[in-house]
Amino acid sequence: MDNIILMGSLTIRHRLLLCIGSIGPLGHLPASGTVTVAVVGIPFFWLLDWLSPPLVPYLVFVLVFTAASIALHDAGDRILGEKDSRKLVWDELAGFFVAIAAVPFTWQIAVVAFLLERAIDIVKVPPANWIEQRWPGGWGVVGDDIIAGLYTCGLLHAAIKFFPAWLGL
Repeated sequence: MDNIILMGSLTIRHRLLLCIGSIGPLGHLPASGTVTVAVVGIPFFWLLDWLSPPLVPYLVFVLVFTAASIALHDAGDRILGEKDSRKLVWDELAGFFVAIAAVPFTWQIAVVAFLLERAIDIVKVPPANWIEQRWPGGWGVVGDDIIAGLYTCGLLHAAIKFFPAWLGL
């Protein structure tokens, strides 16, 4: 019965959505987005290298994850009464998953990808800030992270082409 009210006005369904959106305790930590990318994103990147999935299925995964992130952030922000709640962290992962598309794993690349994507996301390189402010709900929340991921992906591919030795290749 998802209409059972627990602690105020949150139903079991709402609590489950918020738990999934925050990836359990990660969304409740200081610097939750950065911690989530470090704890979930980088190991995912390493696992991708080990599994070596073809690019098309990976891109389908990223699209599905991004769509789920938009829906989750839209619903979660409405439940919490916030815009871009720090407790919900799927947007950060969606941006990182875009950043590492078709990028080989080395620890050097993982560190550069992590630092670069986080910096670009925090600075809100245009048009990220415009998207975040003007696109509605989850679209704006996730959209700015996708922009950071696209910038990072482009810079990583350029660095791999021009400075492969610096990146452990």
